[in-house]
Amino acid sequence: MPQLVFSDYAPQLVWLAISFVALYLLLSRIALPGIARALADREARLNGDLERAEQLKKDAETTLGAYQAAIAEAQGRAQAEIREAAEQMAAEASRREAALAADIAERTKAAEASILEAKNKALGELRNVATEAAGDLVALLSGAPPAPGELAEAIAAAGERS
Repeated sequence: MPQLVFSDYAPQLVWLAISFVALYLLLSRIALPGIARALADREARLNGDLERAEQLKKDAETTLGAYQAAIAEAQGRAQAEIREAAEQMAAEASRREAALAADIAERTKAAEASILEAKNKALGELRNVATEAAGDLVALLSGAPPAPGELAEAIAAAGERS
């Protein structure tokens, strides 16, 4: 085994040192800077992504605030329109109710006047009916019809007593 030959140690150590220095120079000049660049690029990309994510978060919060403000404004306008519509409907209902009340009052007055007219007419005819009935009754009881003037005077006298 060549490792156990003590006379070969010195050249092996020299070649070990040369190999180590060559490997060190190769890695330090070529491989490690590439790895360092890749890590730096990765870190820069991550930082850029984090910054962009924060900016997007701020934009989303701003948009959400604007959305909430727009919703609140729309709700306020809707409430105002509902309140206005309710007031208009109440005013319309009040106007219709007043018109209906006036119409009912007018019809009531007309009905009262019609009833009063019918009552007066009935009372006026009642005197004629009473005169005829009294005349028929006197004719039936006495056998002779009464004189029209006497019968009217007797009914007038009876009306004054009551």
